[in-house]
Amino acid sequence: MLRAILSFFGTIFTFVTMGLAVVALSIGAVFWIYGRELPSHESLAQYKPPTISRIYSGEGQIIDEFAKERRLFVPADEIPDLVKQAFISAEDKNFYHHSGYDARGIAAAGVEAIQSRGRDVRGASTITQQVMKNFLLSGDRKIERKIKEIILATRVEETLSKDQILELYLNEIFLGQNSYGVAAAAQTYFNKSLSDLEPHEAATLASMPKAPGKFHPVRNYDRVLSRRNFVLKEMSENEYITVATYESEAAKPLRSVQNGDFDSFRSTLPSRDYFTDEIRRQLSQDFGEDEFFSGGMTVRATVDPEMQKIAAHALQRALEKYDRSLGLWRGTRESLPLEVLDDEATWREALASVDVPRDVDLEGRWYPAVVLEVGKNDARIGIEGVEDDADGHFIPAKDAQWARKVLSDGSRGKKATVAGDLLEKGDVVLVRRMTQDDDGSFIRWTLRQVPEVQGGFMAMDVNTGRVIAMQGGFSYQDSVFNRATQAKRQPGSSFKPFVYASALDSGYSPATIVIDAPIEINTPQGVWRPRNSSNKFYGPTPMRTGIEFSRNLMTIRLAQEVGMDVVADYAERFGVYENMGQFLANSLGSEETTLFKMVAAYAMFGNGGERVEPTLVDRVQDRYGETIYRHDQRDCTDCDNPAIAEDRSPRILSNRERVMDGITAYQLTSMMQGVVNRGTASSAIDLPVPVAGKTGTTNEAKDVWFVGFTNTLVAGCYIGYDRPRPLGRGTYGGNTCGPVFQEFMEEAIAKYGSGKFRVPPGGHFIKIDRFSGARLANDASGANVVAEYFRDGEEPIFGITYDGGFAMGANLPLVKEVEAYGGREVTTSSGKKAVVGPKADFGTLSSGGLY
Repeated sequence: MLRAILSFFGTIFTFVTMGLAVVALSIGAVFWIYGRELPSHESLAQYKPPTISRIYSGEGQIIDEFAKERRLFVPADEIPDLVKQAFISAEDKNFYHHSGYDARGIAAAGVEAIQSRGRDVRGASTITQQVMKNFLLSGDRKIERKIKEIILATRVEETLSKDQILELYLNEIFLGQNSYGVAAAAQTYFNKSLSDLEPHEAATLASMPKAPGKFHPVRNYDRVLSRRNFVLKEMSENEYITVATYESEAAKPLRSVQNGDFDSFRSTLPSRDYFTDEIRRQLSQDFGEDEFFSGGMTVRATVDPEMQKIAAHALQRALEKYDRSLGLWRGTRESLPLEVLDDEATWREALASVDVPRDVDLEGRWYPAVVLEVGKNDARIGIEGVEDDADGHFIPAKDAQWARKVLSDGSRGKKATVAGDLLEKGDVVLVRRMTQDDDGSFIRWTLRQVPEVQGGFMAMDVNTGRVIAMQGGFSYQDSVFNRATQAKRQPGSSFKPFVYASALDSGYSPATIVIDAPIEINTPQGVWRPRNSSNKFYGPTPMRTGIEFSRNLMTIRLAQEVGMDVVADYAERFGVYENMGQFLANSLGSEETTLFKMVAAYAMFGNGGERVEPTLVDRVQDRYGETIYRHDQRDCTDCDNPAIAEDRSPRILSNRERVMDGITAYQLTSMMQGVVNRGTASSAIDLPVPVAGKTGTTNEAKDVWFVGFTNTLVAGCYIGYDRPRPLGRGTYGGNTCGPVFQEFMEEAIAKYGSGKFRVPPGGHFIKIDRFSGARLANDASGANVVAEYFRDGEEPIFGITYDGGFAMGANLPLVKEVEAYGGREVTTSSGKKAVVGPKADFGTLSSGGLY
């Protein structure tokens, strides 16, 4: 009997032993099969998470940031214990005790799944397993993935320390609201650093991994609050916080940025503008878009925030002035459904979702508003971010009387007499406060609109190429297209200095006489008859006067004399074009280029003829703080010398290429000073320091320009419609872009200083008559006297006249205007006749200068 009992138990033991062996072998086989082709976990040791690239101003203030995944990497030793403990309590309370997986947790999850017949399947992954899933595996819910997780988790636990694994987890995990990692999430939800978090806030972050897309602190308030308090309880049971702390923290309300309890971290950042977006565009091109958006770059921008704001306002003011002069009301072309206007909360929510610019603060902030009622004379409006008062907010009749409404079919309505002539109920408009000039007291709300005309402005240092301000349009939020760098426009007469530069370097002088008379040129498209903007001709004229008053016909003759191949070489050398067409029309600026290139080219006039590369960035550092780009490559020979006197700066050696003879640069600069002092820009530019520049206006005034410089800064502006069309009679570069330059440079000179242009060695001054080009005595004075700079050893020859190979009438008077009709008949280059007049005097010179 005993033998039978022993045999029975022996058989059972054998079967159990063999079963366990089979199970062990099966499990081993499964793990061996799945473990053969797993990804290498060793790459985790070289983990480089995608992190935010940030742009800083010269003063070290963050002005913008770019990221596909908003992540701020924080090393494990800088993550507070409170944050670590909150996540361990929520996700893996045995983290410091298991070897990668939690067998008890897996078993408990399995039992719950069986008991609920698959309805309640909770995760049993440890933090280590979650790291494997996030970094090396997919996120699908399959048994195969779970097996791979366990295998990799055990391997990585042998390679990395617990803190290293926790570092990976807390920096990689998605916590909602485009926040990756705990540091970015702390900013997003509480606008705090990790070290400033309170226990209930740390617990809130630790609640998010469970369902980040469904745990919104406002929309899912109760759900998040319940999960937060559960995490706090777990922290208490794990003895990370006391029971008293748990009770007090759990009693606190769920507070967040999203609920309006804290200011958003974005509120401290200025609105994105053309400057930082252009940095994004250029660095994405230089380093690759993926590296810029995920490489954690630290970018030190050249922008001067104060001057950037002044530049924006100067351009906006000019654009709005032109737009208001047309007297046309277009509005925003947006409206709200009438049914939402009866409830304030409803219309405010609807208005907040309307896509209109909110980044304009010209003469006060511009607010989106909706027309709530249209009365007999006035219109009542509701304004975003402004509470209604007892009487409400109104647009009075007199604020509408400047305009006609542009109707849906493009036609124009009658001149408005009441607000209802421009506005309809439900219209979304932009408004700003009108205030008294003397004390800033409120007068009324006034209608505003984004101008249809656009433009660009840019300013940079002539010696370093550092761009201190750039405005690419009226409003970045209205249009991200940067007209300073991306818009290719005809520069018109602002290109003429490059023609004159090529002539000066070819042996001509400011006193050289060039004929201003009619020209006819046969082209494949027919006979081209260029003209001066005044429709008049002025006869033999010194080069200086030709550029001061922007004479087209003189420029064409000069280009013909020098050769368009030489002119094109200069334009390409200065970076205006890459491959300029060698056509005479291009000497008048008919080939398109960008404002960015024109301003950079003018900087080389201002610094005496040395190459300077424009830059929006001083320095770029990678995520480790290593400098990977530095703009200024000049050598500072004694920056480390402590004996330098307090009133002397260190000596910096320039290694820049010379693109233009120094004397030529000074001669041209002197001639362009005449443009500002008495030429086409004299009515708009009046600054306390020497300024040189050139206006430009294209055919039919489709584009108007002014580019000018001092000995420290260069700035340029262009204005025109995005789809070029005439700006109208009386619109020129001088009176439209000139005021933008004037407004900006008044402030820039006060801040950066300026002085006389440096006279290069190797020359001497001779006084000449700027009308006739004749040499004058050294003691000569008067409005017609100008001191020209000539090279030593090259005694100028006066009296030689250049006609560019185009014939002209005999005995044409010097620099005398021709009446538009009537006068003397001359023979043109084609043998035909043209009329120039005999009557004029020196006081009636036209401003001219337009192509």
